[in-house]
Amino acid sequence: MIDLHCHYLPAIDDGSQSMAESLDLARASVADGITHAVMTPHIHLGRYENLRSTVVAATAEFQSALMEAHIPLQVYPGGEVRLSSDILDLLEQDEIPFLGDLDGYKVLLLEFPYSQIPVGTEKLLRRLIDFRIRPLIAHPERNKVVLANIERISPFVGMGCLLQVTAGSITGAFGKPVQHVADLLLERGWVSVVASDAHNLLHRAPIMTQARSLLRARGFSELADRMTMRLPAKILGLKVGDI
Repeated sequence: MIDLHCHYLPAIDDGSQSMAESLDLARASVADGITHAVMTPHIHLGRYENLRSTVVAATAEFQSALMEAHIPLQVYPGGEVRLSSDILDLLEQDEIPFLGDLDGYKVLLLEFPYSQIPVGTEKLLRRLIDFRIRPLIAHPERNKVVLANIERISPFVGMGCLLQVTAGSITGAFGKPVQHVADLLLERGWVSVVASDAHNLLHRAPIMTQARSLLRARGFSELADRMTMRLPAKILGLKVGDI
């Protein structure tokens, strides 16, 4: 499988806090069946001062550590970009870390605030799409506004945004309400990617195999493979047969 969202780079956000922990998370990912993973630390100016250039350097350092430790995980630089007006400034500075490309668009992993969908969000996202940037909205099933009314995410799907659901949401790790909304999003065919969003081994470990197995048991085998392998591979420019 390919994981497009995880927090393994050491000591740069709320994920791993040391290289040793990062390596342990990588081992857990490999044990879970993950072969490729995009490093997506929070890009949230004023809280986590990460930029494309710093993430690229940190990812290269981590890849070297993985090779030295003989851990067969291929990693790529990316980022989970917080929704804000800073996005436009970062674009001008070439400091937005995209996940890859899809059908002529750059793919941006975009995080909404947990408690709201701010006024002006639709306008900003339409502007990004006009710039040939396709937002992949991270874990909408955990947003309080979407939890209260799933239709609040519908306009973003309609304008062409992709949705990424967390594996733990499918398994129930975030509670029944989140699991229910994740199920509704899946049933409507609105989910493009399932990713781990793993932060640590204690509470936020990579459990993509469990999520994929649950989806297959519910009759979503083809969809499960597309969300955990085929579409992520396409975004990264990989051929599934070569993985």
